[in-house]
Amino acid sequence: MVVRRLLLAILLFLAASASAEPPRIAIIIDDLGYHLANGKRAIGLPGPVSFSFLPGGPRSRLLAELAHSLGKDILLHLPLQAYDDEERAEPTEIHIDMSRSRVGAVFDEALAAVPYVIGINSHRGSLLTRHPGHMQWLMEEIRERENLFFIDSYTHHRSVALQIARENGVTAIKRDVFLDPDSSPETVAREFERMKKLARERGQVVAIGHPHPATLDLLEAQLPRLAEEGFVLVSVRELLP
Repeated sequence: MVVRRLLLAILLFLAASASAEPPRIAIIIDDLGYHLANGKRAIGLPGPVSFSFLPGGPRSRLLAELAHSLGKDILLHLPLQAYDDEERAEPTEIHIDMSRSRVGAVFDEALAAVPYVIGINSHRGSLLTRHPGHMQWLMEEIRERENLFFIDSYTHHRSVALQIARENGVTAIKRDVFLDPDSSPETVAREFERMKKLARERGQVVAIGHPHPATLDLLEAQLPRLAEEGFVLVSVRELLP
């Protein structure tokens, strides 16, 4: 009797394991549009990696056209003001001192700079994403363009961007892992393993990386192995709620 119960338990466990969906991973490569060679190398990554382009990048349009021709998802990497904005401000950036109408105009300008955009994710923004008023204005702009979604790159733990997006009916999700908070190979390898651990725990994960050589080296080597490790690589829109 005990053996039969044990066998039944094993069979039930195996059946549940077989029916469970494999953990899903979505990866976005940010900051594209300035460096042509690294941009082309990033776009050549295997699988449905998504790509986010800076509206001020002199090569953003060219690289977005290339990514689109390969069937990749294109995001607008929208610059939002950070604490240290004076030294690193992007040419198309939304600032805390802008009026409602100016926020809309800058958003229009940014969208026009990158073709085939299906979603927005924030660039920097450690200051602006904490301000409900400006986030409300931005989400109103995104909502007015049908079928655009928003991804909070979550550069500050007090960001209200995701909450306000959802309050405004904008489909939204936030970043879980930065693959390269610094560009050393050791850091990238550590964060890639953390990404997989979170995916197993949560069922899905959104990771953001950048076109650094160490990041591209690791992704070129490791992305083809995800399937044999039990993961599914998906485009970020497939993880939207």
